[in-house]
Amino acid sequence: METDKVIVTILGILGIAFTYWFFLGKKEREVVASSDNVEITVEGGYSPEAVVIPKGKTTKITFIRKDPSSCLSEVVLGDFKIRKELPLNTPVTVEITPQNPGTFGYSCGMNMYHGKIVVR
Repeated sequence: METDKVIVTILGILGIAFTYWFFLGKKEREVVASSDNVEITVEGGYSPEAVVIPKGKTTKITFIRKDPSSCLSEVVLGDFKIRKELPLNTPVTVEITPQNPGTFGYSCGMNMYHGKIVVR
C-alpha cells in the first residue's frame, strides 16, 4: 500500500473512534449528596445530572432554568407524579419524600434531556 493510503486509513479509523466516543460514549456526570436541599441548573441539560437523597426524608429540589429552549421549559418527575413549568431565570422548587430506595428518572417535557434521583 502507498503511504498516503495508509495515512488516510489511519485518520479515518481515528475519526470514527473519536465520533463514537464523543456522541455515544457514556459520560459520567457529577453526583451531589444532599439531605435537605438540591439546586439543579437547567442549561443545555441538567447540572448536576444525578443527585443522591436519603430515603424517607423530605427533600426540596430547586430547578433554575437558564436555557431559553422551549424543550427545557418543563420538568417531569414521572415516578413522583410531578410535572412543573420552569419559567426562565425563576427558581421552581418541588418537594419529594421517597419511601423506597432506587433510581428515579426525570426529564424535560419532550423527554429529550434526562437526569436521575438516586434514593439511598
